[in-house]
Amino acid sequence: MIAKTREDFLEGQILLIDKPYEWSSFQALNKVKWAIRKKFDLNKKFKIGHAGTLDPLATGLLVICTGKFTKKIPELQGQVKEYTGTFTLGATTPSYDLETEIDAAFPTAHITEKLIKDTFSMFLGQLEQIPPIFSALKKDGKRLYELAREGRAVDIKPRTIEISEFEMIRFDLPEIGFRVVCSKGTYIRSLAHDVGRALGSGAHLSALRRTKIGAFNVDKAVAPEAFADLLAQLG
Repeated sequence: MIAKTREDFLEGQILLIDKPYEWSSFQALNKVKWAIRKKFDLNKKFKIGHAGTLDPLATGLLVICTGKFTKKIPELQGQVKEYTGTFTLGATTPSYDLETEIDAAFPTAHITEKLIKDTFSMFLGQLEQIPPIFSALKKDGKRLYELAREGRAVDIKPRTIEISEFEMIRFDLPEIGFRVVCSKGTYIRSLAHDVGRALGSGAHLSALRRTKIGAFNVDKAVAPEAFADLLAQLG
């Protein structure tokens, strides 16, 4: 049910948006923001934000807060998240996903379903994860991906994350379908890289979809353009 009045959005709404492939999270947020501002003639001070960035090559749930509900963003960012996606075994990339070209190839003849399941179980619980260098994290005032593109070596400190569920949902070598439930700050690209290393086959993330943030499910979400159309049709 979409909010119907200017006051609804100013008092605060939680909007569930399904981010399209190759859209940045900022683009999706901007589409929603401008639709609301245009509909209700709101100025630049209108507050809106989202609870957790998705990479352009990922799709799925963005939780967007408006008005007074923007105060809820830190709480929502801390909620557990669920993702589904695909690891492609036998090759690695510098970015750990499809943003960069393959830089090394590995054998996969030894890979079995049992090996995948046993390896996935090794990643359950708390662990130290090193974020990918192709990320928006900052070091010395610059984004890591900027340093990576300059070819600079960067010492990235690991962070503590927690994985509560991690299962294989498709076995179709070289592709492995997965579902994972994890804490704030988990990089699924790094998980792909670490799984590939543990398997001795290399791996990179070739598809990713965020399906849940806390109690919010992408099944209830709409695309940014669909949201704008629904809003425009309100009387």
